[in-house]
Amino acid sequence: MAETRAAIRGISSMATRLLLEELVARHNRGSSLPVRIESVGGVDAAKRVVAGEAFDLVILGSEAIDKLISSGHALEGSKVDLVRSGVAVAVREGTAKPDISTVKALRETLLAAPSISYSTGPSGLALARLFQDLGLGKTLESRIIQPPPGIPVGSLVARGEVALGFQQLSELMHLEGITVLGALPAEIQIITTFSGALCPATKNAEAARAFLAFLASPETAEAKVRQGMEPA
Repeated sequence: MAETRAAIRGISSMATRLLLEELVARHNRGSSLPVRIESVGGVDAAKRVVAGEAFDLVILGSEAIDKLISSGHALEGSKVDLVRSGVAVAVREGTAKPDISTVKALRETLLAAPSISYSTGPSGLALARLFQDLGLGKTLESRIIQPPPGIPVGSLVARGEVALGFQQLSELMHLEGITVLGALPAEIQIITTFSGALCPATKNAEAARAFLAFLASPETAEAKVRQGMEPA
């Protein structure tokens, strides 16, 4: 039986999945030590790191990384900011396209929507606060449908289970069956920075640091933009 090569093992949230698939493949073509990253719901990813699963690195929202560092589940001094990602809004393909171009228009669209969905990740928490700030927290409470961690909001929209879906543009832009209306208005846009850090269990610290440096390098900027993000 052929021996399986060692690999740098990582875990990430779903928001960066497609970007990481592309950049991991590029990295692995020129590396003797390949990287393998599993993308799951961000909440589940953090739980698995905290539970002590043997990862070399973790890529999550910046605040989640900070919490892992504070609790000793990621290495202090290893954090690297990678991308910045904004929230977009989607409806089912073939349905009416409501106006979200201004804060007032978005508020009216929210009031008219029979059902609304956002994720359980950092952007979902920020959207809940935004709806409160718009004075709609109680009004919309019964209309909110959250998918389980790791299930794209857009998939609920595509199936007609949700009328209006909010999620990272990177998670909406390649899904079939939906129409992306655009980003949130600039003055209320929610930007999430995704960062990487090393885990205490890593036995490949030097190689894992080098991979995070590659992810943050200028040569990855074009891929980040193409996937609906921007370099951090």
